[in-house]
Amino acid sequence: MVEARRADEGINALMERIRGSFARIQPWLTAACYVRAVLSDLPKRNGWTIAEWIGHRSPDKVQRLLNRACWDTGEVMRAVRGYVVEGLDAVAPARSMTVGALDETGQEKKGQATAGVKRQHMGCADGVANGINTVHLSYVRGGVGHALIGCRQWIPAEQIEDADTAARTGLPEDLPFATKGKLAAGIVHDVHDDGVVLDFICGDEVYGNSPDVRSYCESVQQGYVLRVPSNFTFMLGDGTTTTCKKIVKKCLKAKKRWQIVSAGAGDKGERFYGWAWVATGEPRHWLLIRKHLKTGELAYHLCFAPEGQRVTLNRLITAAGLRWPVEEDFEFGKDLFGLDQSQVRLYEAIRRHTILVMIALAVCSVAAAQAKIRTDTQARPPTGPEDIPPLEPGHVPLTIAAIKNLLGALNPRQATLEHRIHWQNWRDRHRARARWHHQRTRLGRPLENPYPQVK
Repeated sequence: MVEARRADEGINALMERIRGSFARIQPWLTAACYVRAVLSDLPKRNGWTIAEWIGHRSPDKVQRLLNRACWDTGEVMRAVRGYVVEGLDAVAPARSMTVGALDETGQEKKGQATAGVKRQHMGCADGVANGINTVHLSYVRGGVGHALIGCRQWIPAEQIEDADTAARTGLPEDLPFATKGKLAAGIVHDVHDDGVVLDFICGDEVYGNSPDVRSYCESVQQGYVLRVPSNFTFMLGDGTTTTCKKIVKKCLKAKKRWQIVSAGAGDKGERFYGWAWVATGEPRHWLLIRKHLKTGELAYHLCFAPEGQRVTLNRLITAAGLRWPVEEDFEFGKDLFGLDQSQVRLYEAIRRHTILVMIALAVCSVAAAQAKIRTDTQARPPTGPEDIPPLEPGHVPLTIAAIKNLLGALNPRQATLEHRIHWQNWRDRHRARARWHHQRTRLGRPLENPYPQVK
């Protein structure tokens, strides 16, 4: 509970930091309650449930916070970014690597009225589905912690070009079309403008294949370790071009060219793979290849390191192994804080819900990182298969989920019977009104004869 109180102080400190981003105090107070609501044990986190949890008599204040209230979301994002970087750096060893991990995540949606909605490939749906996608950047401090510090939603070109759709979904008038790679480059640019120092930018094939990401990083001398597909083409030192797949067949047949190195520690132990690297024709560029020890599956990483930055195989492997925490941030954001549960349609409302969830994730991530040394009492790991289990296994350090649960225990909220009855009545009236309008709309549609007369 000591750690829970420290996390609670972190919420207050971060909310005080963003006070100046709000034109009026009432939306700021609602935002503070919104953050605590997503930190609660609510099974679903949308306008209705959050407003009920806060104690409001209707969802109006919460909906106004997301849709119409005057507050600078960019400034709030910068405050979140600063809080995460300062909090994780404060407890990190001096030589701990800093990585910016790029990835996108989606939210399934029904209908076509939401900003950015389209049938597209979505990892959360394991295939093509109707939904929206947002590109994120996670700040990862090796061995310490990680949290989301940047986001930009992807909007299809047809929505931007259609004036009616753009107005209906609240798209900014000057919003240009941008690929996911270009959005990612913009996020990295924002991070650099805020003075955040990163050893490497990491990402999957979407960003490794993007000339926007690679060219921006090289223009500002930002190192990167980006996944690329097997058919990715690059130039060798002798001036010939080749692909990643051909390099493996031509240069890496011998077993002695591969080194077995851990990509980092997981819950089940070290993650060992076979690794090899090849210098490309461009200065300060390398191709890093990872080989699964059981299946032989290969993964390719295009690497760049600016002049003056120390480059070793182990250093590039460490960077490649620090890409996965962004996926963990998505898992925490969705399962613990409702990142994908917003039931809003406007472009700015989606962004605001995302940023408020990022505040909750940031507080818990920093609190868990700061509590790690104080709460880690695990027994020494085994050194061989014949080791006898310890009598007392100890405790793993507090996790993000544990901090969230402790915060819920620290701030219990039991709604009164009158409040529960009020909200049940409010829902029933709202649903009755919606049902009536749906029925009227259906009556206005022309009936189609399913059995046309055949002549």
